[in-house]
Amino acid sequence: MNDILYLGNLLHLSDPTLPIGGYSHSNGLETYRQLEIVNDVASTELFVRNMLHNNLQYNDAAFVVLAYKAASSNDIDTLVSLEDECSSLKAPKEIKQASIKLGARLLKIFSRHKSYQFLQSYEEALADKKASGHYCIVYGVLASLMQIPLKEALYAFYYNASVGMVTNAVKLVPLGQIDGQDVLYRLSSVIKKLVENADTLDRDLLGLCNVGFDVRCMQHERLYSRLYMS
Repeated sequence: MNDILYLGNLLHLSDPTLPIGGYSHSNGLETYRQLEIVNDVASTELFVRNMLHNNLQYNDAAFVVLAYKAASSNDIDTLVSLEDECSSLKAPKEIKQASIKLGARLLKIFSRHKSYQFLQSYEEALADKKASGHYCIVYGVLASLMQIPLKEALYAFYYNASVGMVTNAVKLVPLGQIDGQDVLYRLSSVIKKLVENADTLDRDLLGLCNVGFDVRCMQHERLYSRLYMS
């Protein structure tokens, strides 16, 4: 594929400003802030690093890779199985709902412009309630179908997640805009390493339990006051 075209597809697919509602979810960060666990630049950066390394690496980012490979192999049965696994691993209700809503909106944006046989099969599975359409899986499928190289797609996925968390922290903590950009700059080496790790990630570690993150997300459902949906 023409390098410029694939880059354009990647930038569009991973754009943090896509109108899919990502800005309305903090993924538990709001709970950490109200408990004063995340309260400055250092604790914000630690939160994001831990979320990327201890959570996304074994959960959503891993599903991006597996969904990408399933789509590349035209293996709809494996993709449906991944959907079931992803749903089972998302214990907090709000996180599961957010994942499905974001996935549906992402799919709606990109499925309108070009027809793919595999995508039609996926949409049929969604219509038949055989799949839920989680954001990470939709992202992986679309990246594959748009012929975006896997490592670049995965790096962009991590970066998109990092931007979302840092942006929320700038508002919640609050942090200065430059502080947030400094955190993002320092995360580049972390993301690079995580992308490299994806080649050797043990399949048996998929869904590695992160009790602390899950508990904070569940507590978010009952916070006295909330700015975010999750």
